[in-house]
Amino acid sequence: MRNRPLAKPDESLAGLRVERRQNLLRVVATGEWNVGQSPRLDALLRDANFRNARQAEIDGSGITELDTAGAWLLLRSKRQIEQGGAHVEKFVLPDHCMSLVQTMEADHVAAPVVHARRPRGFVHFLEEVGGGTMHALSQGYALLGFLGRITVEAIEAVLAPRRELPLPSFVRQIEETGLTALPIVGLLAFLIGIVLAYQGADQLKRFGAEIFTVDLLGVGFLRELGGLVTAIIVAGRSGSAFTATIGSMRVNEEVDAMETMGLNVAEILVIPRVLGLMIALPLLTFFADVVGLIGGMVMCYFDLGITVPAFLRELQAAITVKTLVVGLIKAPAFAFLIGVGGCFEGFRVERSAEGVGRLTTRPVVESIAVIIALQAGSSMFLSLLGV
Repeated sequence: MRNRPLAKPDESLAGLRVERRQNLLRVVATGEWNVGQSPRLDALLRDANFRNARQAEIDGSGITELDTAGAWLLLRSKRQIEQGGAHVEKFVLPDHCMSLVQTMEADHVAAPVVHARRPRGFVHFLEEVGGGTMHALSQGYALLGFLGRITVEAIEAVLAPRRELPLPSFVRQIEETGLTALPIVGLLAFLIGIVLAYQGADQLKRFGAEIFTVDLLGVGFLRELGGLVTAIIVAGRSGSAFTATIGSMRVNEEVDAMETMGLNVAEILVIPRVLGLMIALPLLTFFADVVGLIGGMVMCYFDLGITVPAFLRELQAAITVKTLVVGLIKAPAFAFLIGVGGCFEGFRVERSAEGVGRLTTRPVVESIAVIIALQAGSSMFLSLLGV
């Protein structure tokens, strides 16, 4: 029998040697196998030759102390021996160490990965359609109840503002949703006015009717584009902000605290935002109309040579007060939908930061889709009525 000592007893508190007898491999571990000795033991085990054996034994009866690092080294050695083709017949450890090794070995043995088959077929298609339909109906039912509650609260706040409406919060929401949005709304309206005037002039030049670019710009912007563009900007800017703010309050349990104190959450968090946006959006729409017409006027002056007095005379002949009113009257409805949608999704946020991020984008998409659909429907309806 050949003995190959890998560590002298006086070198450390932990000992290791490998013995070979024909086809039998015997690994003897003694002393303290802990995290302090693991770097040296790891190097010794990596240098050990566990190959060319049919049978193996691991004798750890001489181990006096064992922690997870030492147990992991022993189990790794056992796996290496088995991967070399040998069968470990004995794995001897003191009683106080056996439970730790058995637990770690059980945790290491994992069930084989089973890939679930992707369901296919007509039945799975029906399940997907049914699940999506039930989710949409459930969300629609919840949104309808929230819409009814906010409508009643808003009417009460309008009828009794001193008692039902928090005026400081209301004024602050007008500032945040209206005043701070003036730069971005003005910039985009100015650029859209330039683009609309340029494209209209490019087509009308073919018929020698460049002057009607003013009519196209005035009617198109005041009646349709001004309100639509402003509502889309506000939906992306304020709708998501409402969701993020209320969602963060839910995550921090501030909404639960307010309800515990008996406060009306809708009156404090929702009504000032909705009514403030209903005041701010028509004013933003009017501002966008004016700036858009200025942008078109600049374009007409430099591209068509239409002077400012000529532009204003043609604009006065092309539009009426009704044209402006039709564009502005839809703004409060858009604002109500944006505010209710943003606050509704904020109250549906789960108690995690991930939920806030996931639901912040949803009211923007929903509000823009509803705004465009409502704009198209109202435009056709008013045209049929001759308004």
